[in-house]
Amino acid sequence: MPRREPVTGTIRSRRVGALLRWPLGIAVVSWRYFWRTTPVHRSDRAGDRSDLPPGPVPDGDERVQEVRDGYGPLLHRRYAVRITGSRLRPDELMSRLMRDPDRWSPEFAVFRRTRGDPGTIAVGDEFLVRMPGPWDGPVRVVSADPTGFAFVTLHGHLEAGRIEFRAAADDDGRLRFDIESWARPGDRLSHLLYNRLRVAKEVQLNMWTHACIRAAVLADGRPDGGVTVHTRRVDMRDTADRPDPR
Repeated sequence: MPRREPVTGTIRSRRVGALLRWPLGIAVVSWRYFWRTTPVHRSDRAGDRSDLPPGPVPDGDERVQEVRDGYGPLLHRRYAVRITGSRLRPDELMSRLMRDPDRWSPEFAVFRRTRGDPGTIAVGDEFLVRMPGPWDGPVRVVSADPTGFAFVTLHGHLEAGRIEFRAAADDDGRLRFDIESWARPGDRLSHLLYNRLRVAKEVQLNMWTHACIRAAVLADGRPDGGVTVHTRRVDMRDTADRPDPR
């Protein structure tokens, strides 16, 4: 059985409060989606063991919610945007993005730093990502270098998983920004919103699609051909020696 920490009264109260803000979050996301002019190319397919995230967090911190701690299927997503008109190198773009996550996150998502020095992103830094709906939560930086960084979710987050942000150059030298996520709902409420009502899943998709578009703007360029979003859905019971009871 995967390890689980008890849901405390504080966490339960925060989740109830977040749920009450849900209608506002849906309204904001729907408005943004309606007025978006950048094309988004989506695909959704069945996945397999190759879609599992990188290995466990090295320090084995009990606060970390790994994919195995979640509920329901795993969503492995890749968001990508090719950027035209920019003269930045990948490390220069990433430096701008790491300086202040609020510059490229949607207006309704706020990164509140709870650990680490402002103006950069380093291993061990922690943030609380606040959103007007039941999908905010704490994250920690587990890797960082000049061209990318990665977050893992912490106890109390409504997801269990990992997300990576990377900048690179294509074979033709054109700048590219990629986001790759591996996530399962962190509890039964999240499982309902993600996999039954499918609302939180769309909020997440629109949030990171917006981040790709904003990255192109911060690179002094523009998206070339829109944003691509590839989703692979994995039944975790097919990836373990023992069936996942969830």
